Amino acid sequence: MPKSPQKINRNPWESEEYLNLAPYACHAGQSRGRLYPEPESKGRSCFQRDRDRIIHSSAFRRLEYKTQVFVNHEGDHYRTRLTHSLEVSQLARSAARELGLNEDLAEALALSHDLGHTPFGHAGEDALSAAMKDFGGFDHNAQSIRILSKLEKKYAEFDGLNLTWETLEGIAKHNGPVKNPPRALAEYNKKHNLELDKFASAEAQVTACCDDIAYDNHDIEDGIRARLFTVDDVCELPLIGGIFHGLLKKYPGLSEPRLIHESKRRLINLMSADLVKHTRKNLLNAKVKTVDDVRNLRKPIAGFSNKMEKEAREIKKFLRENMYHHYKVNRMTSKARRIIAELFGFFYKEPECLPTEWRKLAGKAEKRLSAEIIADYIAGMTDRFAQQEYRRIFDLSYKDIGEFYS
Repeated sequence: MPKSPQKINRNPWESEEYLNLAPYACHAGQSRGRLYPEPESKGRSCFQRDRDRIIHSSAFRRLEYKTQVFVNHEGDHYRTRLTHSLEVSQLARSAARELGLNEDLAEALALSHDLGHTPFGHAGEDALSAAMKDFGGFDHNAQSIRILSKLEKKYAEFDGLNLTWETLEGIAKHNGPVKNPPRALAEYNKKHNLELDKFASAEAQVTACCDDIAYDNHDIEDGIRARLFTVDDVCELPLIGGIFHGLLKKYPGLSEPRLIHESKRRLINLMSADLVKHTRKNLLNAKVKTVDDVRNLRKPIAGFSNKMEKEAREIKKFLRENMYHHYKVNRMTSKARRIIAELFGFFYKEPECLPTEWRKLAGKAEKRLSAEIIADYIAGMTDRFAQQEYRRIFDLSYKDIGEFYS
């Protein structure tokens, strides 16, 4: 264990002029470094290297088969955690560029912010959190840190991906300061202080706002595609309703797929422009000069105008009532909670039934640690693997039995 995180030497090609960064941005040459010392790449900044490590991780690949709202097999065109992360990445890079922030850091944060999610989205997380209630609970942000600092095992000299302090800080705090950190996050913070009581960088805050923009827009599109609600229903909403009406007036007879896409891109543009404008205003009003000024403020620096916040809340309320709580989605989430809860209960009672590498860890551990290892195993599952594992264990007619003994 190093005595202090590694300081990163500034790459000679990486000047403020080259990157066109604002003074309150995270400059790669001023990074607080990595927990384990490594020679830095001559051709990439430390944040570009973080991004590349995230993309090549196993956890990132698994996002392709993890639920956003719909379970993966429901259709090929619905969003998954992977496509959502890519959309957030595009929005975050664009907003960061306009604000003079570090695009590479914003991209790394966008691509990694959902790595800790369980299968089956929030329903899976709720079930795993309930199962872990007596063992410290479960939190997907803390699980992201656990994946990136421990569970990814690729390198000879350390566990995890050994990302920079700024990337890990942004993942841990992109929703704001963490006053009562979950145990997994608290444990990592003891050896690599992420200053959890402060706000994260402007890059992390902007990325969190772009997460909201992506959610609101692609969930409307997916909800209409799934026939959970109609274009006429959406036309009743503020902001987006006006966009739909304007398009129908300008392009009478426009097909529904084109109408949805044209409205979505206009709404994204409006929300993104509002985010940039209001964040720039906040930066000026707060007289922010450095990234530490951003962290030490008592409120977020990035955000939307009051008008946009109000209209976005109406969209979220509509989606909550007409999509997230739709009876078809409720049926999926009910099944999901049952799968996660029963898998956890089974493995906790019979850890010898875990796959070999996990059994070796859980079988010798005391109860709390054993539960944590089981939670790691379940949280890392994709939707389809969790369903297959459930059938293998609880369906006596599942074909694996015949194959195993044949």
